[in-house]
Amino acid sequence: MKLFFKSRILLLIIFLVVGYISQAQQYDILIKGGHLIDPKNSIDEKMDIAILDGKIAQLAPQIPEENAKKTIHASGFYITPGLIDIHVHVFSGTKPDAYISNSYTSLPPDGFTFRAGVTTAVDAGSSGWKNFRTFKEQTIDKSKTRILAFLNIVGAGMKGGPIEQNLADMDAKLTAMIAKKYPDLIVGIKLAHYSGPEWDPLERSVEAGELSDIPVMVDFGGHIPHLSLETLLMEKFRPGDIFTHCFANVKGRTSIVDESGKVRPYVIDAQKKGIVFDVGHGGGSFLFTQAIPAIEQGFKPNSISTDLHTGSMNGGMKDMLNVMSKFLNMGMTLNEVIKTTTWDPAMYIKHEELGHLSVGAVADIAILNLKNGKFGFNDVRNWKMNGTQKLECELTLREGDVVWDLNGISMPDWKDGVE
Repeated sequence: MKLFFKSRILLLIIFLVVGYISQAQQYDILIKGGHLIDPKNSIDEKMDIAILDGKIAQLAPQIPEENAKKTIHASGFYITPGLIDIHVHVFSGTKPDAYISNSYTSLPPDGFTFRAGVTTAVDAGSSGWKNFRTFKEQTIDKSKTRILAFLNIVGAGMKGGPIEQNLADMDAKLTAMIAKKYPDLIVGIKLAHYSGPEWDPLERSVEAGELSDIPVMVDFGGHIPHLSLETLLMEKFRPGDIFTHCFANVKGRTSIVDESGKVRPYVIDAQKKGIVFDVGHGGGSFLFTQAIPAIEQGFKPNSISTDLHTGSMNGGMKDMLNVMSKFLNMGMTLNEVIKTTTWDPAMYIKHEELGHLSVGAVADIAILNLKNGKFGFNDVRNWKMNGTQKLECELTLREGDVVWDLNGISMPDWKDGVE
C-alpha cells in the first residue's frame, strides 16, 4: 500500500514539473543577445525576440531562456527582418530559346535566397499574362521562399529578342485582368528590353497598372536617339512607379549621372516626386562611376535589389548581401541599407505586412554578421572598389523555421546528441 501511494505521489510530482516546464516554455524559439534593426519600428538596439507558431510573439531587452524550447544566441550579430529583393528572375524551366521565361537563365529561388537572408523575392516580369499560371504552379507554389511577381506587359513574358518587341502582344486589359485575379501574388507591371522609339509600351504598362492599382517597374531604353529620361520620370511615371537599373550606363539610355559626374537635376526632382529608384544590379546594370558620385551628392537608391539570374550571380552582383555591402562601403549607413531591403520595398509593393518585426508579424528573420577587414567589390565592367565592411548571413528563418544556418548557431553540440 505504501509503495502504491509513493508511486502516485511521484507521478503527481512528475506531472507538476512537466506542466511547469511546458507552461514556462511558452515560445518555440528565442533569439537572444543580438542587435535588432527594424526600421519600420525605429528599433536600433540590443533586443531579444521570441517566436511562437511562426509569428513574432515578444520583443524585450531581456527574455528568460527558460521561456523558450530553443534559444539561438546571437551576440555580436545583427537581427533584421527577412530581406526583400524586389528584382529577381526565378521562372526557371527548360524551354529552349525562352531566355528568362520558363527557361535556363532564371533560377530556382530557394537555392539562392535564404543563404543571403532573403525571405521574399519579387520576380521582375519573367512571366506575362499568358504563362503566369505556369509560373505560379511550377515555382511560386513549390518554393519555401515567398515569391511575388511583376507581370510583364508582354503576354508571353521575358522571352528575349523579337518576342519582347511585339506591340501586338502588349495588352493592358488582359494583363490587368490576370493581375486582379492574383492580387496577393502580383504586385506590379513590368516593361523591359523594348528598343523601339514609341512610348506605347510604357503607356500600356501604366494603363495596366492603373486598372489593377499597382506600380510599374521599367527597364528603360535601348533606342538611339534616346527616348527622354526626363519625360519618363517627370511626365509618364506616377509616384510609386519604379525605375530599375538606376546606376546603369548602357547604350540607348540616358544615365542618371551626366558626363561631368553630376546627378541630373530632374532625377533628384523625380525622387522627390515619389519615383522609386531601384538598384537592380544584374549582370550589366551597375557601375561605380554612376553609384559613387550619386551617393556622394546625396542621391541614394530607394531600394537595393539584385536582378538575380544566371548572368549576374557569378559576376559583380553575386548575391543580395554583396550588393548591400557595396552600398555600405560607398557611404550608406547600415540602418539605411537595411531599410532599403526590408520596410521600404514592402511599402513599394504594397505588402506592408512584410519587412518588419512587429509583434504578430510573420517571423521572417535574417541574422547578419558585419565583418570588418579588407574586401574587394567589382561592378559589371570589372572595375574594383576596395572596402572595409562586408555582410554575411549567419542564419535565416522563414515563418519561424530555420532555413539557413551557416555555422550551426541554432543547433546543439554533437556531444549532446543521443543515437
